[in-house]
Amino acid sequence: MVIIVNTYDNAHYTMDKRKTVEIFRDRLGQLIERAAQSRSQFAAQAGLDRSTLSQLLSPSNVRLPRAETIARIATRHAVSVDWLLGLSQEDQVATDIVPQLMIEPGAGRSAYERLALWHDQARGYKVRYVPATLPDQLKTDDVISYETGLLSEAKAAASRDVARAHISHAADASNEIEVCLPYQSLENFACGHGLWEDLAIDERRRQLIHMADRLQSGYPAYRCFLFDGRERYSVPYTVFGLQRAAIYVGDLFFVFNSTEHIRVLTGHFDDLIRHARVQPNECATYVRRLTRKLQ
Repeated sequence: MVIIVNTYDNAHYTMDKRKTVEIFRDRLGQLIERAAQSRSQFAAQAGLDRSTLSQLLSPSNVRLPRAETIARIATRHAVSVDWLLGLSQEDQVATDIVPQLMIEPGAGRSAYERLALWHDQARGYKVRYVPATLPDQLKTDDVISYETGLLSEAKAAASRDVARAHISHAADASNEIEVCLPYQSLENFACGHGLWEDLAIDERRRQLIHMADRLQSGYPAYRCFLFDGRERYSVPYTVFGLQRAAIYVGDLFFVFNSTEHIRVLTGHFDDLIRHARVQPNECATYVRRLTRKLQ
């Protein structure tokens, strides 16, 4: 029994190492192409023999270079060691902390552009989203205006841009989006509780009808799961395919490019889905029923 376990572990380790070597070889090739250098020039800059570089780029190679060589290549070409070894999807050295909303007029455009870029880069991958309130992709203009009504004009404009970026992304039927939120959030909205107590009943009704229509027409590319907030908890975050994950903390996005961080948040999202009380094909009907609470 012990032998079987050890044999499995060794095989697993060998496969992981081979995959790491393959990723390193691919990304080393990308760096050479990006540097627009000959292999001899690149090797000299990295402190390698031309023959050693050729060996590293050979499909038959199963070994990584020494740690100091990998670090030197990363430093000379301004990329992270994690990226070279396939532990990060971004070649940047550090994780970003990205301002979402800023006070200066127009300053929030940078975050809006980044958000649009993140969505664009995630095309072909699944985007997974836990909203802070209602899903941006399903909001009416009235609700967006209500939510931003007490912000400065610069912050309000930036926030509206962020919401509309989400709406635009969801409108493209080729994009696959999954959303998870507590069903209590929708119950509270319908009843005008908490944040929504000053939102007129007619606007809440229009929002619910609009939401139900979008949930029905967007399915199955757009899937919404409702979990019980007493069983599970989540902060707002978005996972942009395999590229990055962003946690929303109020006025900032904490952006993670590490493969491990993306994997952990994806696992958290999977857990929310597993415990969903309302499935995507049931959500439109569930939301329409909430209009009965608007008395």
